[in-house]
Amino acid sequence: MKIEIDLNKTVEANASGYYERIKKLKKKLDGAKEALADTLSKLKIVLDDKNKELEFKKTEKKEPKEWYEKFRWFISSEGFLIIGGRDATSNEIVIKKHTEKDDLVFHTDMVGSPFFVIKTEGKTPSKSTIKEAADATITFSRAFKLGLSNNKVFMAKPEQLTKEAKSGEYVPKGGFVTTGKLEYIDNKINLAVGNYNGKIMAGPLESIKANCKDYVVLEQGQEKPAKIAKIIHFKIKGDLDDIMRTLPTGLFRIKK
Repeated sequence: MKIEIDLNKTVEANASGYYERIKKLKKKLDGAKEALADTLSKLKIVLDDKNKELEFKKTEKKEPKEWYEKFRWFISSEGFLIIGGRDATSNEIVIKKHTEKDDLVFHTDMVGSPFFVIKTEGKTPSKSTIKEAADATITFSRAFKLGLSNNKVFMAKPEQLTKEAKSGEYVPKGGFVTTGKLEYIDNKINLAVGNYNGKIMAGPLESIKANCKDYVVLEQGQEKPAKIAKIIHFKIKGDLDDIMRTLPTGLFRIKK
């Protein structure tokens, strides 16, 4: 250790100078120690909060999903459950496994359309529920992506659907042959997404408005699903992945 002595000063003056320097350095050291302690304290709070958040996420249990959540679904303004296929496989399952004789089936004349089914449970739905089912059928068909505002949607009874094709014809997976007279229902692109008791529900505005306090109305537009899903999530909360799954194929915009 080197100590510099100012020969122009007395020994007492040199000692006093070093004493003052030591006092200043000690103050700086004490200040640094306090700042470090304060930083460590704040860091501990942040880490504790983060650990609590991680523990909450580990212990947080999501509500068990209902059987119909594997499909497209919504509750009509009258309280009827309406389910629809997401693709050829789920179309097949909806009709074969989840359609009963008193239910009503909807489909468009377009290739690539979902089948939607009103689960009547022996009750008779009114024109409003039938219209909502028809709107959902066209909205979740290729019409949304193609920018169409409507298309032909028919209503049939389950017994009017068959997998038996005419000689030389083939019925693809998810498709069915219809028999008898079909009833065509007026329809339009009609889409809203709402928070239904913690579950994300997408369907015609009338049904979403009747069942959801928080909801967003959508139209065909230019925004990608990922961006629109984040806006919807901000407005109605819920699971972001579930929001993405509810949207039809295409581009969107928020209706104001």
